[in-house]
Amino acid sequence: MKELSPRYSGILAHPTSLPSPYGIGDFGKGAYDFINFLVGAGQSIWQILPLGPTGYGDSPYQAFSAFAGQPLLISPDELVKDGLLEGDALNDYPRFSPDHIYYGDVIPAKNRILRRSYSYFKEHASVSVFAAYRQFCEDEAQWLDDYALFMAGKDAHGGKCWLEWEDDLRDPDEAIKEKWNKKLADEIAYYKYIQFLFFRQWNALKSYAMINDINIVGDIPIFVALDSADVWANRDLFLLDEEGYPTVVAGVPPDYFSKTGQLWGNPLYDWDYHKKTGYEWWMRRLQGQLRMVDYIRIDHFRGFEQFYAIPYGSKTAMTGKWMPGPCEDLFLAMQKTFGEDIPIWAEDLGIITPPVEKLRDDFNLPGMKVLQFAFGNAKDNDIMPHHFTSSNCICYTGTHDNDTTYGWYQSLKPKHQDRIRRYLNTDANIVHYDMIRAAMSSIAKFSIYPIQDILGFGSDCRMNTPSVAAGNWAFRFRADHLTPALAANLRQMTELFGRCKPLVEDDEVDEKEALDEEYGPDANKTDVDSSADKGAAV
Repeated sequence: MKELSPRYSGILAHPTSLPSPYGIGDFGKGAYDFINFLVGAGQSIWQILPLGPTGYGDSPYQAFSAFAGQPLLISPDELVKDGLLEGDALNDYPRFSPDHIYYGDVIPAKNRILRRSYSYFKEHASVSVFAAYRQFCEDEAQWLDDYALFMAGKDAHGGKCWLEWEDDLRDPDEAIKEKWNKKLADEIAYYKYIQFLFFRQWNALKSYAMINDINIVGDIPIFVALDSADVWANRDLFLLDEEGYPTVVAGVPPDYFSKTGQLWGNPLYDWDYHKKTGYEWWMRRLQGQLRMVDYIRIDHFRGFEQFYAIPYGSKTAMTGKWMPGPCEDLFLAMQKTFGEDIPIWAEDLGIITPPVEKLRDDFNLPGMKVLQFAFGNAKDNDIMPHHFTSSNCICYTGTHDNDTTYGWYQSLKPKHQDRIRRYLNTDANIVHYDMIRAAMSSIAKFSIYPIQDILGFGSDCRMNTPSVAAGNWAFRFRADHLTPALAANLRQMTELFGRCKPLVEDDEVDEKEALDEEYGPDANKTDVDSSADKGAAV
């Protein structure tokens, strides 16, 4: 008999959404408990959003660096455990909502704790911790030195975008950098220390996930933010004018999410220059990410085949035009670096052309099937599970940019609701679970569900509304939402559709049935109880 290909199931939940007493999810107990929940629920994948340090708007897709980590995710409790913060340093930490992130209050509160940790580290760090910090700074110097100087420079300029700096740090050469490194030495050391903490805690969490057979799917935006260390320190990589301003910026034309398109504002790459360097910056970027995660979802995969260029200064995305990307040349460089099987998932949503599909398929990259997009038209489409032609895809109920499944269903016209009920053979009272079941039962190798759909939450709990500037990225859930009953129900469905290893192996079940038949149901009771105990422990 032909062996079936492995099938996987997982949950999309960004770490900022995890339970924590500090106003925002972090790498503390809530993160470890979530991994335990994944194990108990029979899941094998934890998908997250980008982990970079965010700026204005708090979007993980607009970070100050493509290499650095988000300081807000550092757990104060883990700092205390590691001896990098005194316990009473948390006594004056304010109380926050467990259901929503109020960034305007959380950011200064969390930064105060990080500053206290840095002061404590300078005075009390053990020899081993200080040596680990020095080693980290040495190992990551290629990006860390510029990032730390950039962030210290932002502080010295009142947080302004580097384009607004009115001194020589705006356009530095090596001599200017050296001058400012001396001038801002302690602040630079602080930003390096914060990155040391971030990667120290993340690596510990990643190791825990690996021990528990949980694969982590990371996420990177194809583009970087204009106000970032990447653009400030590497201007040859981007299409900029002599003053450093973009000539064109990124976005997409009118689509499902916006009638006027989406104007992202990111500077676009000078792909000719990247090719001359052998795509060295991209290889370093991907190598850094793959040390942190097992797979990378690249947002806006289409941009590698063609990218939409909008003249800088435009008010909407309606005035742009498509320009050729690096196409297969970049992915051949990836294969040379990472091997034949590139660990990348392609975000191939929106209007996708045959050349984009060919690029995806030529390199055997799994694409996305989002079930919320399957029911809008009366005509069948390739997003309907019965039309999937390949298992090499990821089936989602929705994504971080969608409404929750429950909220989405409630917002639909009656004719579309009727079609969903008939297709799923349901009364739609628990439509979020009906959709999860449809994703699980599909032939897709991977099926992923936002945590909001697992919990059956409504529209007020969505993660992001594209083209809406305020109120995004603030969703959180509580520890008591992840109940044993919820884990058991999810595991049962996951086992039913062959997406997890059963708690009791089939040969163990066969052996027990044989013993029962010969000796009665109490035969080998010790072994059976032992197996049950293992299940309960999970």
